[in-house]
Amino acid sequence: MQFYKMQGAGNDFIIINNIKLNIPVNKLPVIAKRLCQRKVSIGADGFMAIDYPEGDADFKMLFFNRDGSIGEMCGNGARCISRYAYLNNIAGKQMTFETGAGIVNAEILEGRLVKVMLNNPEVLKLNNDIEIDGINYECSYIELGNPGLPHAVVKYNLQQADENKLCETGFKIRYYEGFPKGANVNFFEVLNENTALIKTYERGVEGFTLACGTGSASTAAALILKGYLKDNKVKMINDGGELFIEVKKTDNKIEKLFLIGDTNIVTIGKIMDEDLII
Repeated sequence: MQFYKMQGAGNDFIIINNIKLNIPVNKLPVIAKRLCQRKVSIGADGFMAIDYPEGDADFKMLFFNRDGSIGEMCGNGARCISRYAYLNNIAGKQMTFETGAGIVNAEILEGRLVKVMLNNPEVLKLNNDIEIDGINYECSYIELGNPGLPHAVVKYNLQQADENKLCETGFKIRYYEGFPKGANVNFFEVLNENTALIKTYERGVEGFTLACGTGSASTAAALILKGYLKDNKVKMINDGGELFIEVKKTDNKIEKLFLIGDTNIVTIGKIMDEDLII
């Protein structure tokens, strides 16, 4: 089974072409959980398969978290799978593909740079403060697409943060009772009018990842609407690298949300895991 391993801003993925492999979709969660385990298999934050579209799109993107659970969408994953599709003659430089959260448009820019137009916020609660262990946190809640990909956007002093405490808080917010789907938790600290630090505790990974594309975009959208960031194209600094978010809005409504960043092909190979049952 041929695969690509790619990463965008440190968010790494295993990608296969299921149009060629024709693996039953109900077997993909088990495959994802196995292959994404670090040290015992390839290891990754997520697993993606290209499959036949149901409509007029170029392809369908099937996304699975590291624990085998189905993900509605993944921004950095969308950028990586877009370049994969282009390099493997599945789509042209401009493409459209289906995801669990709706249709996504993407464009291959110069070199390794990929731009995707993410699903717009279907749920947007800018003032959704929460209380954890008696501490009040400034919080916004956003769901991208339909069905929505849930993100909590939480103000935090990241440069002074204790990593263990931050992880513990991220876990509690991820399972906060006010978020019926659970949530990806994006802690942010504004550095200037067009730049913010961000760390994301991801659902399905159940820990911090080096970057989160939809998390960066959701956070940027909230910070622009709340006036923390002043430009419509801003930089989000993740542990794994910089992502650029472009927001087009009318008053307080997001019209278009773009994620732009580098992609990197780590390896191309054949899966030989003897413990993998297909």
